[in-house]
Amino acid sequence: MSETTPITNIAPWDQEFLPPAPKWEGGSRHLLRPATDEWASGFEQDAELNFSPDYADTRAWFDRLDAASDLIRIESFGTSPEGRDIYAVIASKDGAQLDPAKPTILIQAGIHPGEIDGKDAGMMLLRDIAFYGKSHLLDGANLILVPILSVDGHERASAYSRPNQRGPRIQGWRNTGTNQNLNRDYLKLDQPEMRAVRGLILKYKPDIYVDVHVTDGMDYQYDITFGFTGEDNTFTRSPAIAGWLNSTFKPRLYQALENEGHIPGGLVFGIDDDDPRAGLNDGGLGERFSNGWGDAAHIPTILIENHSLKPHDQRVLGTYVFIEETLKVMAENIGDVRAAITADRALRPQNLPTNFVSVDTPTEIIPFKGIKYEMYESAASGRKEIRWLGEPDPELWQMPWFGSTPTLHLQRPKAYWVPAYRADIIDRLVASGVEMTRVDEPTSVDVTLLRLKGPKMSQRANEGHVEVKIDGVEEEQTRWTFAPGSVRISTDQPLGDIVMLALEPQSRESYFAWGMFLEVLSRVEYIEPYAIAPLADKMMAADPALKAEFEAKLAAEPEFAANAHARLGWFYERTPFYDQRHLLYPVAREN
Repeated sequence: MSETTPITNIAPWDQEFLPPAPKWEGGSRHLLRPATDEWASGFEQDAELNFSPDYADTRAWFDRLDAASDLIRIESFGTSPEGRDIYAVIASKDGAQLDPAKPTILIQAGIHPGEIDGKDAGMMLLRDIAFYGKSHLLDGANLILVPILSVDGHERASAYSRPNQRGPRIQGWRNTGTNQNLNRDYLKLDQPEMRAVRGLILKYKPDIYVDVHVTDGMDYQYDITFGFTGEDNTFTRSPAIAGWLNSTFKPRLYQALENEGHIPGGLVFGIDDDDPRAGLNDGGLGERFSNGWGDAAHIPTILIENHSLKPHDQRVLGTYVFIEETLKVMAENIGDVRAAITADRALRPQNLPTNFVSVDTPTEIIPFKGIKYEMYESAASGRKEIRWLGEPDPELWQMPWFGSTPTLHLQRPKAYWVPAYRADIIDRLVASGVEMTRVDEPTSVDVTLLRLKGPKMSQRANEGHVEVKIDGVEEEQTRWTFAPGSVRISTDQPLGDIVMLALEPQSRESYFAWGMFLEVLSRVEYIEPYAIAPLADKMMAADPALKAEFEAKLAAEPEFAANAHARLGWFYERTPFYDQRHLLYPVAREN
């Protein structure tokens, strides 16, 4: 067969179709151990450095490391829906009880299992700590690695999991065995994996939490991108933490990565897939994501998004450098970090901005290291498409940056009351670590109840829920009696912001918005036209103001005026026969 003979016996999807990657020979290659080394990881044993071991082989390797080193131990902290053990690997010189004077660094990999760079980097670094001269990293810090959080998704592995990502050859599936995206579950805590990792956080109280991902989207020169809520003076619920991350952590990590031949950058989210230069935004500030949740919970939280079009080995080695430098910078600055955490956990803002959306006009123009591209006519799409060329653009792009702005401001109540019959909601809050007081006898309290206005259910499911939006709420002051088992949740606690975001029905992240209170949308009892029509006539005769209000509505709304049932329903809602708990949200505010 000649060199020009086309390959016909390989399916198109088994041939290269991703854009070329710029050549890279970073200094961090010195971190690799030879494949013949008895402690070479599965990644290092592969000739192409484009492999990540499966669950069983990963666990067997860590079990062997645990048995061989007093510095390493494995701790199980949960079980997946398909029955797999979820475990952490803990590196410490303190034994079973970690020294509270040292910072604890929690590195989480595989929340999206195809994005598994953190596991392979963590295996290498833990091996080097145990046997190859880096045990000193534990003199001033402790490391907890969750190598695979979504263990079921990790084992739904194939060569066809992430078509936009360059390696590893075999990749896990983005969602769990129950088809849930764990990086949408930080606040609502539906899934056992997320409840398990939340329990791990509550147990060890990490001083920094690093969530390792791989991007989707546009091409660019950066290989290791990371960020946090409050980066570069953007909005944050934890200003002291964000201040330290901006002033100390970020410069140190950038320098360490650059020293090893990597190109670090901020989190990158293009606003237009068809026009790379149209601009960037922050990707949203929701508490369903790790960085948004960490900001509201006042835990320094870093979201790593390694660039999907860079080779697997480049991403893994950059992640190794990141974790190692994090251990160093945390050990040197733990006093400042904990002072920042303490300051932010003492905040009790009376006005809590939320439901952020991207602004319409650029907030600023930022420099950006782009990749050359061209447009070509695609026979498949019938239009021009982007072809990335794999060459760094020598021209520094000047990119519009679109920040976020809140569309809702929540006023902080003194406390919330959750009725006993919503034990499922109470359980979610307990799993979150929220402090509360449970009443053991009927308790009457002066509270504000919320009547929901204009509820609209989504036409599609999202993460196993049918979401609900409302136009607003009407406040009703009343004295309400709560049954035994009900709870009072003060907002005067470190997780007070989390409580508000979870329980205020207008919050986009709330349990209500996720569709967990659908029962309040159902109306009970009705009235027939033959009964309400004469009653409505009597109501208008007895109340001129009511009649005037009705006639004004007829004049203003022709569709209403033409709908006999709507007209009669309007009167029915104003009678004592109407279901008084229809659209009445059962979680009460105590002001």
